[in-house]
Amino acid sequence: MKGSEKFQTRIEDFLKEKSQSDSAFAPMLEKASKNVENCLKYIISEVKKTGECAFDGSEIFDLAVTYYTDDTIGNIPEIRCRVTTNQSKEADLFSAPAPIAENPVQKNSAVSVPAKLIPLQQTEKPVQTALTLFDL
Repeated sequence: MKGSEKFQTRIEDFLKEKSQSDSAFAPMLEKASKNVENCLKYIISEVKKTGECAFDGSEIFDLAVTYYTDDTIGNIPEIRCRVTTNQSKEADLFSAPAPIAENPVQKNSAVSVPAKLIPLQQTEKPVQTALTLFDL
């Protein structure tokens, strides 16, 4: 697996920023046994172990830090996958959400099912009652 340029750049930028702000982390980033390619493999292998498909940026960055601080992490096997990164945006209450693109290959047609007709029983006097949520 070779991480996308955008993914690799975001991890590298985070690690450089962390090494500048954390003097204890800076020497760990310079270890000869550690490199960005294996860091990306480690992150992806740990994500795959969870079985989930979406993560917060801080979770991914914490995995990058773990890779550089944990000397017991050895060789990581190749994983075939695709990584997508998104820039987080501030919530905007005034703009409409982006439209969801349809995938023409997986387009399903709706199946209509006829409703059952149930005859009503006649009572002596018709009673009008309001339906509640529980009657539906």
